[in-house]
Amino acid sequence: MMLKIGITGGIGTGKTTVCRIFELLGVPVYYADAHAKLVMHTDKELIASVKAVFGDEVYSTGVLNRSMLGELVFNDAELLRQLNALVHPAVFRDFKQWSEDQNCTYVLKEAAILFESGSDQDCDYTLLVKSPLSLRISRIMQRDTMSRDDIMKRMDKQMSEEEKEKRADFCMLNDELNLVIPQVLDLHKRFVALSEGKI
Repeated sequence: MMLKIGITGGIGTGKTTVCRIFELLGVPVYYADAHAKLVMHTDKELIASVKAVFGDEVYSTGVLNRSMLGELVFNDAELLRQLNALVHPAVFRDFKQWSEDQNCTYVLKEAAILFESGSDQDCDYTLLVKSPLSLRISRIMQRDTMSRDDIMKRMDKQMSEEEKEKRADFCMLNDELNLVIPQVLDLHKRFVALSEGKI
């Protein structure tokens, strides 16, 4: 039985780094954000729905005008909700197809908004990557050259770490004190055992 493990974490927790280690172990990883961008160009059902809500102009050149769509939803919570309501089901369909194409004991689905989007319902187990707030802020400032205020505003829009921890089946700490690779190896063994029904 192939398991589907959802992996998430707030901005700056290093979940992508953790995913890369799993990939080194031969575990396929589905990066939800990247696939969401892809399906907006390839999923005919989604494209038709987006045009119906936002107008044909967002695809006027034959490809999605991301900046135009971004401007439409940026300050309109209801339009953003409508867009997400269209995109999330398309990503679910894409993940289902992608999973069926894999031949392994388990796969990972990496999603920043795993719980918020309901993607966790699509998974057998969920894994949360955690990091201390100060470390998350310094990582983001180095990576994205964002100001502390902008980072805090972005974090405030995300589900709290405490709420995510309540919902997650597994947690790991990426705090530069606890080694990440041994934690990944331990989780890998557990996921393999779960998929083989040994736990």
